[in-house]
Amino acid sequence: MDDADRQLLRRCRVQLVSELQVASLWDSLLNRELFTPRMIEDIQRAGSGSRHDQARQLIIDLETRGSRALPLFISCLEDTGQNSLASLLRTRSQAAQRDPEAVRPRDLMPVVVGPMGLKPEEPRTVKWDPGKLTPVVLGPEELCPATLHPEVLRPEVPRPGDIGSGSIRDVRAQETLRSNADLAYVMNADPCGYCLIINNVSFCPKSRLRIRTGSNIDCEKLQRRFRLLHFTVEAKCNLPAKQMVQALLELSRRDHAALDCCVVVILSHGCQASHLQFPGAVYGTDGCPVSIERIVNIFNGTSCPSLGGKPKLFFIQACGGEQKDHGFEVVSTFPEDRTPGSNPESDAAPFQDDPGHCDQPDAVSSLPTPSDIFVSYSTFPGFVSWRDPKRGSWYIETLDGIFEQWAHSEDLQSLLLRVANAVSEKGIYKQIPGCFNFLRKKLFFKT
Repeated sequence: MDDADRQLLRRCRVQLVSELQVASLWDSLLNRELFTPRMIEDIQRAGSGSRHDQARQLIIDLETRGSRALPLFISCLEDTGQNSLASLLRTRSQAAQRDPEAVRPRDLMPVVVGPMGLKPEEPRTVKWDPGKLTPVVLGPEELCPATLHPEVLRPEVPRPGDIGSGSIRDVRAQETLRSNADLAYVMNADPCGYCLIINNVSFCPKSRLRIRTGSNIDCEKLQRRFRLLHFTVEAKCNLPAKQMVQALLELSRRDHAALDCCVVVILSHGCQASHLQFPGAVYGTDGCPVSIERIVNIFNGTSCPSLGGKPKLFFIQACGGEQKDHGFEVVSTFPEDRTPGSNPESDAAPFQDDPGHCDQPDAVSSLPTPSDIFVSYSTFPGFVSWRDPKRGSWYIETLDGIFEQWAHSEDLQSLLLRVANAVSEKGIYKQIPGCFNFLRKKLFFKT
């Protein structure tokens, strides 16, 4: 779904949730293949299972259903006699198509109130009502600190990351930046480079590590995504620690001279580990850990000279430890903060102070200063990383969706800021992705 349709749904959400009759919609949604039966079941289990909760979840999930989701949903409303809502969405969609700038939230400016008629003891300010898109003048009684409450950007409110994106001026600025070799990495090769995905799902019994159900979903998404980004993708499944290292060494020893980039993705259980540079370790299927530090340094200038000066990207979907983040209270929990019908699992395993019994210690005395390295972690060091057995991990699902929508126009750091913001809003337990960035320039994928 494009940004204009998404913003339209968010502006109309209050009315849609209030009036939508979901019971009559299920068959039409299935017939038009807008949702699968399993998705419908998840929506029906949302929150308390009330009409209100189901309607809210339906509108939220609709944003993920592709570029034709809005017109198909309008047709479903017409099929079920909900013509007033269908007319509302169709009219606003047509208006947005005629004049996109007229409805873009970033272009709305509050009325400037001059000093005339205002007494010093009667302060006034202007805020925007996101539901009505009209200014509301606040008097002194509404500005009293005793009555103010912190606000969280709910989906109905335009997010800072969405404001100012997509205009002609923004696109031109990005294109200028892409073409400046002093400010952005050159990504002209086709293919751009190799992408190796190590997907560990099943572990030996002695490791006492559970099957990572849902990881194959992550792997399939990533294979498709990086092929679309012009990488040669290779996936290896269920590797013990030594074979993981061997696969990484084999990749580092290839000739990358004609390529512009290299990507490594690790999907596995993980743990804390002693480190000097990059925290954490990931497990082979034999239960032996391989430190992230070692993985990254396999691709340093000594081991892989043909990647010198070129970006080397690492995406780690694994726990950083066993701590579960309950978050801190900002506002009361909303039903959409929970994934319907899900029972997320963690990729945690116990802390390993000395993983040398399975993994050779890193040689640190001769390591070069990191450059052109980017390591993206699914979670903060020391904390668990959540995975839904039916949908895959929170981090990979979100990363795939963000890349699909924004990789054509935004650099890697901006994309992962969006990922971090989206993942941080999920679930009862919380999770926040982060990164270690030693890139020298901005990186724009080839799309």
